[in-house]
Amino acid sequence: MTSLPSSVDVAIIGAGAAGLGAAHALAGSGLSVIVLEARDRLGGRAWTVQASPEVTFDVGCGWLHSADKNSFVPIARQLDFEVNKDLPPWRERAFGNAFPQAERDDFMHAMDAFYERLWKAAQKGRDEPASLSLEAGNRWNPMIDAISTYINGCELKDMSTLDWDAYEDTDANWRVRRGYGALIAAYGAPCPVALNCNVTLIDHSSLRIRLETSLGTLTAAKAIVTVPTNLIAEEAIRFSPPLPAKVDAAAGLPLGVDDKVTLALDDAEAFPKEANLRGATMRTDMGTYHIRPFGQPCIEGFFGGSFARELEEAGDGAIAAQSIDEIAGFLGNEIRRKLRPLCESRWARDPLARGSYSHALPGHAGDRAVLAAPVDARLFFAGEATSPTFFTTAHGARDSGERAAKEVLAANGNR
Repeated sequence: MTSLPSSVDVAIIGAGAAGLGAAHALAGSGLSVIVLEARDRLGGRAWTVQASPEVTFDVGCGWLHSADKNSFVPIARQLDFEVNKDLPPWRERAFGNAFPQAERDDFMHAMDAFYERLWKAAQKGRDEPASLSLEAGNRWNPMIDAISTYINGCELKDMSTLDWDAYEDTDANWRVRRGYGALIAAYGAPCPVALNCNVTLIDHSSLRIRLETSLGTLTAAKAIVTVPTNLIAEEAIRFSPPLPAKVDAAAGLPLGVDDKVTLALDDAEAFPKEANLRGATMRTDMGTYHIRPFGQPCIEGFFGGSFARELEEAGDGAIAAQSIDEIAGFLGNEIRRKLRPLCESRWARDPLARGSYSHALPGHAGDRAVLAAPVDARLFFAGEATSPTFFTTAHGARDSGERAAKEVLAANGNR
């Protein structure tokens, strides 16, 4: 941990992927830099834990999405992290009879048709709720809505059509065997970071920016803000003078909720590796399950949207209990004795995140550019919510930090 200086050229607020990306981009520039992180660890919403001696679990992001364009792929290779290119189990490798193949095929046909209607609506420039692209009366609509909660952290009624269409998905999804969170922590290890340093005020009323933190006050010529949108919208970090355009833009890009759980699986060898378990339940409040990721003796569950919020509000252990109940409903009660909760996330209840990743509300797709815009060539903004095409992702966050650092250098006369 770096001690808190009294003055720096550039203060970066947040040691998630965006803040670390900015710090790396400023290394060697000749500018003094400090990253201020409220947590006691690096990574932000990227966090790998050893859930048991046999199970490594990414509590936050776990997939290198758009891997062929993902900047963390070359970083992983440089840091000697094994990249796994096996196809994800989302469309194939169904386990059990809870979702028969004919039903899955029908569902995927409905899902693809929904995507086509959504694309056509976006081509007409309609920044409308994505729910308007559902086919009226289609029996799969609740499950299509469930997919939105997994992808966007929210139901379709709260999702901008233009924002969804702007996301760049190359269909290449890879993983890091040692954990995506572990990779990002290793990436940040060389950076000058002050941990347990919670920033509460950014005073840009004078020539130098004054930052009030839990460890004291420091001044900076420039600052890069990389915190989650909910912290800006709810003014957990205040600006003086106020920046209402930033607060409003952050409010238009709220963090949805996606939560994960990992369950120890006894007699794991009786189950296939890398299998998918999901039922044809015709409802939105449902989980999806990954059996034995990397061959580990566990099942990972995934919940999103308002259902994830409800489970969080039910208290510790509610996500694991729901997972076991649902899995038993698919595979029979005998499975209960083979499952044991190991770890679950509750990102909406995390005071330093207050959600998982951003989505644009209908009518607010343009807010990403508003949030990303510098203020007076002294305040700069980064984070996944400011990425025009790779929002919701760790690499989108990292790339945005690099972009903000380049803006700092340009404002400082460095080219």
